[in-house]
Amino acid sequence: MTPPPPVLRPYRPEDREALFDICVRTGHAGEDARHLYPDPDLLPNIFAAPYAVLEPGLAFVVEDGGRAVGYILGTADTASFVDRYRAEWLPGLAECHPSPVREPATLAEAMTALMHDPERMLLPELADYPAHLHIDLLPSHQRSGHGRRLMEAFLGALREQDVKAVHLSMLTANTRARAFYDRVGFHEIPVPDPGPVTYLGRSTQ
Repeated sequence: MTPPPPVLRPYRPEDREALFDICVRTGHAGEDARHLYPDPDLLPNIFAAPYAVLEPGLAFVVEDGGRAVGYILGTADTASFVDRYRAEWLPGLAECHPSPVREPATLAEAMTALMHDPERMLLPELADYPAHLHIDLLPSHQRSGHGRRLMEAFLGALREQDVKAVHLSMLTANTRARAFYDRVGFHEIPVPDPGPVTYLGRSTQ
């Protein structure tokens, strides 16, 4: 009997374990990052879980065999999200991940510093792109059209909220991801001294 094809659906709280797994298994420029972080929950608690909790209406997954294998999530208003992240999300992480008191010496310490600095997301060059997103698919389900379907669902949800444009940041070294974003209509947003990342944006139309 042929198994049913993967389906796209809204995120549900019971997807949390799969969400965390996908995030860390794609967290090193699209590759597995589990060997880089002693705490496998660190990356998901920065780049995935807060969106699923604070903006559940903008979270979608691809499910295959009863388990999420990819997701897209984000916020319609980055400035409001930053305020809520600091007030509602960050306090619950402070005990396990206290704010660094020295310059980061490891990737984990660098990510912990990012965790405690949500205001890094507020750049004047991004003001015309108020929404932002994160999208990840397990390697087994990439290049099969699922990323485009996730993106279409997310953009549609933003249009329903009358949001005109969205941005994202990505590691410049992740050329496969850049090729995908180019295919789905993103363009580069010039940002002075962006470090190792590139900023991309597009209309929601």
